[in-house]
Amino acid sequence: MPRAISEINAEHIERVRAWYDVVPAKLKAPSAGYRAILAHYYNLLISADSSVLEVGCGSGELLARLRARRRVGIDLSKKQIEAARERAPDCEFHVQAAESLELGERFDFIVVSDTLNFAADVQQVLEGLHAVSHPGTRLIVNYPSSLWRPAFALACALGLKSSAPPSNWLTTSDVLGLMELADWKALVVQPRILWPARALGIGTFINRWFAPVLPWFCLSVFCVARSGRARETGPLTVSVVIPARNEAGNIEAAVLRTPEMGAGTELIFVEGHSRDNTWGEIERVARDHPGRRIKILRQDGQGKGDAVRAGFAAAEGDLFIILDADLTVPPEELPKFYAAIASGRAEFANGSRLVYPMEKAAMQFLNMCANKAFGFLFSRMLGQPLKDTLCGTKVLRRADYERIVANRAYFGDFDPFGDFDLLFGAARLNLKIVDVPVRYRDRTYGSTNIHRWRHGWLLLRMVLFAARKLKFV
Repeated sequence: MPRAISEINAEHIERVRAWYDVVPAKLKAPSAGYRAILAHYYNLLISADSSVLEVGCGSGELLARLRARRRVGIDLSKKQIEAARERAPDCEFHVQAAESLELGERFDFIVVSDTLNFAADVQQVLEGLHAVSHPGTRLIVNYPSSLWRPAFALACALGLKSSAPPSNWLTTSDVLGLMELADWKALVVQPRILWPARALGIGTFINRWFAPVLPWFCLSVFCVARSGRARETGPLTVSVVIPARNEAGNIEAAVLRTPEMGAGTELIFVEGHSRDNTWGEIERVARDHPGRRIKILRQDGQGKGDAVRAGFAAAEGDLFIILDADLTVPPEELPKFYAAIASGRAEFANGSRLVYPMEKAAMQFLNMCANKAFGFLFSRMLGQPLKDTLCGTKVLRRADYERIVANRAYFGDFDPFGDFDLLFGAARLNLKIVDVPVRYRDRTYGSTNIHRWRHGWLLLRMVLFAARKLKFV
């Protein structure tokens, strides 16, 4: 049921409705160009197989440009909705005020573009969006920076921008505070657009390469959020994928020390062209422990990334866990990762070795410095805090992994480790990434497969790759 609208809010809604019912439904050329730029950024956030609701769609300029399976728009102006239906006949439109939203449908994405500033009650609008969302829904809001208010006034005076009714002019702190009050949790806040017109490619160049390094001057701020309401599900089945190369001395310990979790746990060993007796030991341990559910396979390709993908392809659990066979991250820590996902507090749990004191020989000083530096850089690129990019323990739901796979073409097959394919994919899908601190131990068998300088250079290239695909777009 929609919430009741107070008398004072109803008066505001009617004033805004009356204003939009008399203004031209066709945008001025600069405003239409701005909508095209907005659509570019929204299409980077919205997957093509999803359903989208735009709240305050106006004449459908933005919604018509979104690449999504199902597109629905609402607006309080009947005149604007009539124009939207003519512009985008393959979309569905309804005359409704956002404060009294009622559709009887749930959407993968909810778009509120340059609309919150005209809302009679922003908190009521945001609270009402829970009725059209599911646990995986992403709310994407963009709103203008107050710094640009004088420029907008000048553009309106010169006839370059369509005029608008009096607005609220919310700041980022206002928006985040109102989201918190309405049980939405912001994931990413990104200022975008330095030049609100394409201008024969000049605007595109400026917005791609300068806006990310000059965020304080950007015109529009994008905020991606997810529902903060309880999301806990029942017990999940778990698949623990253990890539193993030259780790014969750790195989049985991995079986003995990995606890049963949730509704049942399977262990999947993926052997990767070892020079020792790792494969023979995997076969023996699987025979000697019939009480554990163990799958074994040998990878055809090379590298940990290939091994992880092979293991996930064979996995049957609801939850996927990567455990490095060197056991420097103790298997006993895995229930913390399970709890983070099963409770709904995280959608992607990333191990962090850089919180608790570690054993003396666990990580060399230069490696620690590099890990801290790369954690900082990747946090800036991904838009969410990330302290340790190279911890091998990463956990996510099967359904989210399948979505990452479906969107993998955007990044391509670039990652020999497997960690960054998942991290980049999770960031692109705006999954909630949470660091889970772990105790980092010395190796008890074998030597590391990491080569400091060669892999360090590869990591630097991945930072640049992530910047190009996620930041400078």
